[in-house]
Amino acid sequence: MLRYLELENVGPAGSMGLEFGKRLNVITGDNGLGKSFLLDIVWWTHTRKWPAEVNPRLTAGKKALPRGDAAARINVEYVNGTLSDPHFSAFMRGTQTWEAPTTLNASVVGLLFYAMADGSFAVWDPLRNRGGEGQSSSFVPTAAYVFSQSEVWNGLQGGDGQTLCNGLIRDWASWQKEKGAAWGSLCEVLKVLSPAPDEMLLPGDLTRISLDDVRDMPTIRMPYGKDVAVVHASAGMRRIIALAYFLVWCWEEHQRAAILLAQPLATQALFLVDEMEAHLHPKWQRRIVPALLAVMQKLAAAFEVQLITATHSPLIMASLEPLFDPQVDAWFDLDMKPDANGEMAVLIEKRPFLRQGDAANWLMSDAFDLPSARSLDAEQALNEAAAVLSATNIDLQQARAVDSKLRGLLGDTDPFWIRWQYVGEKQGWL
Repeated sequence: MLRYLELENVGPAGSMGLEFGKRLNVITGDNGLGKSFLLDIVWWTHTRKWPAEVNPRLTAGKKALPRGDAAARINVEYVNGTLSDPHFSAFMRGTQTWEAPTTLNASVVGLLFYAMADGSFAVWDPLRNRGGEGQSSSFVPTAAYVFSQSEVWNGLQGGDGQTLCNGLIRDWASWQKEKGAAWGSLCEVLKVLSPAPDEMLLPGDLTRISLDDVRDMPTIRMPYGKDVAVVHASAGMRRIIALAYFLVWCWEEHQRAAILLAQPLATQALFLVDEMEAHLHPKWQRRIVPALLAVMQKLAAAFEVQLITATHSPLIMASLEPLFDPQVDAWFDLDMKPDANGEMAVLIEKRPFLRQGDAANWLMSDAFDLPSARSLDAEQALNEAAAVLSATNIDLQQARAVDSKLRGLLGDTDPFWIRWQYVGEKQGWL
């Protein structure tokens, strides 16, 4: 499991250190402050390859570069029980590369999954992507399997033309026909990742969608009873369907590699998920984190899971309240603040997780820093109303102008509106 990450003169901040929780880690912060960048760094420390370096078709996941001319370092530490495995990498300007002086200790490495915000996926498998005992001298492991959004669905080809993955459409259809272990796993994972008990993601019958496409097309049985081809499902459904397939495919291939190499199965998995809430309805956002923490147990009961996710969603944060444990979980917040020299800089802080009660309160917390959970117009009108209420001598004309604004912005049961009406009747502007 990942224990510690330290960056020096890399990315948006001059220096940054994160001591991770062993189970759940959530990163918040405004756009452009480095949330996705941190996930890319974690991927690189584990695999020694940037996602776009493995698959140039990706538009994100590019190589991290130093800030200015100062020396840049990445320090990372993995741990398994009491066994620590630190690594130190410096940027070598002559070759414009990051040094990789050591290989990760096999005892601290598990499966690594990366779900990127644009629908791309990546996996690093300790058996297939690093090599292991018992392999022939001619075996050259692939650096990692990195899929563009299209390749998740249609298949991934290697550099020499070999098929690395059949893709969701073909594999799903094949598993459904065979009714074997992979099909059972896919159905179970889809259930775990479903948005609600009464809206289960259930596979429908295979179909054809075009005379020009001879593939048997998987479908999802919608709550209204109709089977819809997975390629025609909503963006949120496609994201969850792709995630479910990707996890099952990775686990199936890992099991086959373990048999071929006579090696034990991994017992740990590290999930990296960027913008967990992307395309998801609020009811799905409230369930997705607990579901992801539980999903590997559906594949292998003894799995230990560490999740690192970046989010902009107050509902995601609210969904963590029943399960967040500071002994095994951590919340990191990126923010723009004055540094020691008084200049604005990107800083990261490991914040105490204080329950806010609902998503609106999370919007106004340190996670999102909004002054209110209202529209900008309503927020401005309330500020004007507060100024009226706090004035020593109330200007009735001004108060009536503010009242006109509030009538078009606030609901009848809004607590502020009720207070405003009470004071207005007393003061005479109503």
